[in-house]
Order: sequence, then C-alpha cells, then structure tokens
Amino acid sequence: MSKTSGSNVTQGHVHDASHGSVKSYVVGMLLSLVLTFASFGVVMTHVVPRSMGLTAVVILCVVQLVVQLRYFLHLGSSADQRSNTGIFVCTALLIAIIVAGSLWVIHNANINMMPTQISIERALARD
Repeated sequence: MSKTSGSNVTQGHVHDASHGSVKSYVVGMLLSLVLTFASFGVVMTHVVPRSMGLTAVVILCVVQLVVQLRYFLHLGSSADQRSNTGIFVCTALLIAIIVAGSLWVIHNANINMMPTQISIERALARD
C-alpha cells in the first residue's frame, strides 16, 4: 500500500475523527451497564415507591438512549457528526409518522366497524 500524504491511512484502514476511541467505547459500555443495572434494581428491589417505578424506569431508559446515541452511534453537534445526526432525526421522524398513521387508521377502523350502541346478541339477531 502506498503512503498518502495528508491522510491517516494505516494498513488499508482510514482513520476518521468522527469515530470514538477505545476509551469512549469503554465509558459508553460502563454507563450502559450502570443504567441497565439501575433499571433492574428499581424494579426488583423497590428502591422507589411503586407508583414512581415506571417513571424511574422511563427516565433511566431515556438516559441510556442518549448515552448509546452519543458513545456508540457518535451523534452530536460537531461538524463531523452533523450528517449522522440529520439522518437519525429524519429516520426517527419517518418512523413516528408511520407509527402515528398506523395507529390512526387502526383506531378509526375500530370506531367505524364495531357497533357500540347495541349488544352482540342484538347485532346477530338483525342478520
């Protein structure tokens, strides 16, 4: 392989600054494990009151999502990562539109196809 001046090419691999180091991957993994065990602990040991358990798990879930987006998917606001962030936001928006549209169609089909004013026996008697 020939040496190329101005770029970081080593044994056929291109090193890009937008990828994390081993240290950042280890930090991300440790944070993910801590958050996973914290969620498990909230549910199994009842550290928080039962009425706040779901709220605590959802908060820990969102924090873990942010950790994984930052440390493993390398999403951020720096110039190198803007394209990744833009693609992620667009994908999330498309998924939200598809899920919301599907739920809307299912809800409307349920409302318009199920008789609610009459009993099942009465509906069968009309046939």
